[in-house]
Amino acid sequence: MSILNVEHLSHGFGDREIFSDVSFRLLKGEHIGLIGANGEGKSTFMNIITGKLQPDEGKVEWAKKVRVGYLDQHTALEKGMTIGSVLASAFEFLYEMEAEMNGIYEKLGEADPEQMDELLAEAGTLQDLLTMHDFYMIDAKVEEIARALGLLDLGLDKDVTDLSGGQRTKVLMGKLLLEKPDILLLDELTNYLDAEHIEWLKRYLNEYENAFILISHDIPFLNSVINLIYHMDNKELTRYVGDYDKFREVYEMKKSQLEAAYNKQQKEIADLKDFVARNKARVATRNMAMSRQKKLDNMEVIELAAEKPKPEFHFKIARTPSRYIFQTKDLVIGYEDPLSSPLNLEMERGDKIVLTGANGIGKTTLLKYILGLIPSLEGSVELGDYLEIGYFEQEMDQSITTTCIEELWKEFPGFTQYEVRSALAKCGLTTKHIESQVRVLSGGEQAKVRLCKLINRETNILLLDEPTNHLDVDAKAELKRALTEYKGSILMVCHEPEFYEGLASKVWDCSKWTTRL
Repeated sequence: MSILNVEHLSHGFGDREIFSDVSFRLLKGEHIGLIGANGEGKSTFMNIITGKLQPDEGKVEWAKKVRVGYLDQHTALEKGMTIGSVLASAFEFLYEMEAEMNGIYEKLGEADPEQMDELLAEAGTLQDLLTMHDFYMIDAKVEEIARALGLLDLGLDKDVTDLSGGQRTKVLMGKLLLEKPDILLLDELTNYLDAEHIEWLKRYLNEYENAFILISHDIPFLNSVINLIYHMDNKELTRYVGDYDKFREVYEMKKSQLEAAYNKQQKEIADLKDFVARNKARVATRNMAMSRQKKLDNMEVIELAAEKPKPEFHFKIARTPSRYIFQTKDLVIGYEDPLSSPLNLEMERGDKIVLTGANGIGKTTLLKYILGLIPSLEGSVELGDYLEIGYFEQEMDQSITTTCIEELWKEFPGFTQYEVRSALAKCGLTTKHIESQVRVLSGGEQAKVRLCKLINRETNILLLDEPTNHLDVDAKAELKRALTEYKGSILMVCHEPEFYEGLASKVWDCSKWTTRL
């Protein structure tokens, strides 16, 4: 049974075409991985099928009464909302039903006998529906999901704007799972989840009976939960049966077959053109030349897709710093309440340290203390001498209206326009990306802009907060290579073991010193 039909979809932004004549069919129970390089339009596709964005051309048709649950990269949570109220909003349709039932009961006092019978029958139907949907067990259900996602310990009355990125994602995911939709649409969900909850989500999705479409650059996670791949590439959407590894195998084979056919055809075209040029003027061979020309004119020319620009990251190194990068003395991190026990940590020149542990236990906060962006609750941080710090934040301010060129020029006013464009191009951004406003780019493209700022400044210590979030497979592999070669020191928050294995000299498990477990 088809849940969703997409026919002849075309869409673009300005003169940049994202899709061209794309068709797609989703069947009940399919577990789909939607993949493609940064900026190929995966999130745009999700926004179109959920109705957040109208396509330039084409038709999107859902089956009747299908309930869709969508968790995207940038869902807004506002001040005043609590963890409990966001989770309970999953049952909004039931609260509306209860309000409707209570309204009927209020009308009973003024109704005549005939109306009363009608109203009572209507109220009875609503009551049955509420009972069927476990309306009177909502609190227990909310508590159960909150416990599974580690939100109960934070308190259901906690304001959602006080949560870390990972905790907010868990709240939205909890709401989605409570809604029990017919189809789940999940966009880069693992970016903000710690290892424990990625494992929990893996088990949940493997047992999930309904359909889901998952966008993810986390290949081990993707492979463990999907059975179909849809690859978004060069404005097309292609279906592959199996996991990501199977897709790569088939894709590479198709690519080499197309290249062989292209080369063979190019040779044939050259031979035909040569024959026509040599024989069209001679009376004896003119007919043969015209015949060859006709074959050329009617030939369906094979085209190879333009190669995507692959990013190149080369970090510039500053002068050698002192032996110790930083030392903490009885440092207590936190905002109003402490997030850690007193910490006595030290980092030496050349260390490449990864911070791991659950969301909300203070990994990002520790980086900000070292940078001096927030004052400590207790204790102190002593920085070494001659430090040139490069900082990669987890997210970019979405309100800025500058273009990529302007954003880089602000950072490096001495650069010529050629140098700015060249620097951005080396990070895998095309001319159209470079001239676009940063906020309209995909998460991965925005990350490349921030990395571009970082690699063009001389540093000897990098503080990186989840640098792999949103990056596609090629960019992630190149970043790992560049960080492995980097001669300076690194302190990095990361939840992807396969990224930091072979790169990190030490792994600090922050759960050992947190007060939040």
